[in-house]
Amino acid sequence: MQFWSKQTPAQIHQRVFEALGKNVDYKERSPLGLPASHLDEKVFTPQPAMLREAPFLATLVQNPNHIGCHTLGDSESFFAGTQEIERELIALCAVDILNGAEAGQFDGYVASGGTEANIQAMWIYRNYFMREHGAAATEIAILCSADAHYSMHKAANLLGVHGFAVATSPEDRCITASAIRETVAEAQTSGAKYFIVVCNMMTTMFGSVDHPEPYMEVLEETGQPYQLHVDGAYGGFFFPFSKIEHTLDFSNPRVTSITLDAHKMVQAPYGTGIFLIRKGWMKYAYTEEAQYVQGLDATLSGSRSGANAISVWMILMTYGPHGWFEKIHILNYRTEWLCQQLRGRAIRFYRHPGSNIVTIHKSGISREMAEQFGLVPDSHSQPEWYKVVVMDHVTIDALSELVEAL
Repeated sequence: MQFWSKQTPAQIHQRVFEALGKNVDYKERSPLGLPASHLDEKVFTPQPAMLREAPFLATLVQNPNHIGCHTLGDSESFFAGTQEIERELIALCAVDILNGAEAGQFDGYVASGGTEANIQAMWIYRNYFMREHGAAATEIAILCSADAHYSMHKAANLLGVHGFAVATSPEDRCITASAIRETVAEAQTSGAKYFIVVCNMMTTMFGSVDHPEPYMEVLEETGQPYQLHVDGAYGGFFFPFSKIEHTLDFSNPRVTSITLDAHKMVQAPYGTGIFLIRKGWMKYAYTEEAQYVQGLDATLSGSRSGANAISVWMILMTYGPHGWFEKIHILNYRTEWLCQQLRGRAIRFYRHPGSNIVTIHKSGISREMAEQFGLVPDSHSQPEWYKVVVMDHVTIDALSELVEAL
């Protein structure tokens, strides 16, 4: 591990407050041209004694704006201290979790969530195909599995490109080369010549995992230009620690970008996604008109809270890599326990190995029971499947109540 180590509360406390000390302090300095301040003291009354012991809350109150992408170099100097922690977080995720070779080969930023990070990737690739290949938006297609997150369809709508979903097997949620070939042919009939491929590192509903090789095989044999993005918004902080062999990280040279989402398994505040991409690609999202922003802006969201980046860094450093592996191992153990109980009762379910999502078919559970236990359906109008997500609060005691009811 180059950037990830377990730190004590005292070390974390010192590092965050040192970073805040490098940011602008509105009580000591009044930048006349900066449309920013700490949180309004008439509403959010500062309590110095409490904040001295709470690095995240202190960051929230000081309200650093992390506008821009700080791995690119020049950024708003008023918030340089906490930006440095965000840069370290990006390096930790790209190198230590997702097997990138070294930090200097990647850019990225803490986004508002996985949806924004996915759209950021497709925005970059759309602009790349238009700028470098002279493509029209109508000649660009997003290609993903039918189980992919709805943000892919939102991106297609926003960016004015086509969206095509590859059918998945109802039994193992897999996509085959033949299904991809059929969907690519359909896309070509609609005028698509350039493809943005999205592979899932655990889908939101099923926890299923895509293999990029079938996509690569079909598109390379047909000579179609493509770029490959991995949606790890659900599985990015889980699946790499399950010790399942895969090619969905930066060790695969065809993977150009990856989405993570820290407000799921990392339990960071909502509104905390992470976008990672290889060096040389963020330029396709530069907004030249943002001349008043130091370093311009290449992000979809623009202004964003630096406190979210601090929270993720604090959580990961509190656990350290070994502590995090242990956490995921425990959740996988609980998930497998549930699967064993379902098998013993001949209840139909799906679980990808190394995933903490178990999806139960409607034939094995009533809608009323699903509502009683707070299971989420694949469709609220016509549910076929209900999912159980095994997180820290979902203990075997809690799961046993569901099993007994079944």
